[in-house]
Amino acid sequence: MLQITRPRTVHSIVELRDIVRDWRRAGDLVAITPTMGGLHEGHLSLVRAARRRARRVIATIFVNPTQFGKGEDFEAYPRDDVRDAEMLAGAGCDLIYAPSVLEMYPEGFGTTISVDGITDEMCGGHRPGHFDGVTTVVCKLLNQAQPDYALFGEKDWQQLVTIRQMVRDLDMPIRIASSPTVREADGLAMSSRNRYLSREQRVIAAKLNKALFASADHIAHGVPLERVLGACRKALLSAGFDSIDYLDARDAHTLSPVDRFADGNESRLFVAARLGKTRLIDNVPIERTGMTE
Repeated sequence: MLQITRPRTVHSIVELRDIVRDWRRAGDLVAITPTMGGLHEGHLSLVRAARRRARRVIATIFVNPTQFGKGEDFEAYPRDDVRDAEMLAGAGCDLIYAPSVLEMYPEGFGTTISVDGITDEMCGGHRPGHFDGVTTVVCKLLNQAQPDYALFGEKDWQQLVTIRQMVRDLDMPIRIASSPTVREADGLAMSSRNRYLSREQRVIAAKLNKALFASADHIAHGVPLERVLGACRKALLSAGFDSIDYLDARDAHTLSPVDRFADGNESRLFVAARLGKTRLIDNVPIERTGMTE
């Protein structure tokens, strides 16, 4: 029987850099997939995508306190290091970097990386300080590992756009690549937080992506944007969602609001909806499909 060896786990910047230095001496390209653990198939798809680009793959596991706001789920966030390591071994990960909070934010730490503009609305508007925490920790992880590639999922599209701008603005010699959203059989975007959902809530949650895809298609076929968004909001609340943080059509690259679909423009439809204590996000492209009004 074929045995899969778990990747080595290191906890310090010194250990991480020593290993990466040896890889580079051997001429290997290096890719990194930052995660907060609680892994699922979406994370593993990023590891496999990283493997296609580089000979060596690092997965980071760090539940970053600075991207959680007051009253959010930092303490409750799913953690299972043993299970995560087993999953990463099967996906082809070479190294797990799992620093402590003190390793990442030593005493006296006082620097914040902030990307203006594109973080002001959507998740940034509803989670003040969230993206400052994200960009700061990602900047640190990229500086610590110094990879050739970094992989991020498209489910967190606003995060992806934000990190791309940060890397561009700071002249970081790293290529940011993305991997498509991985969905459950019923279409719900995979998320570590999905495990918070009760059985009844899980049935309701599956209606989020269906409403989003249908609405994006209606917009692409010329139905007025406000009419579509109003109907979608009503449908989600009627389905059992408690509230909707936002439901927006935006340019895929600048995140600027769009008021109608135009062929040749890359636009996406974004949503964040709350179901009990769980906040679900998703986004889909606005493009013509076979659906009709």
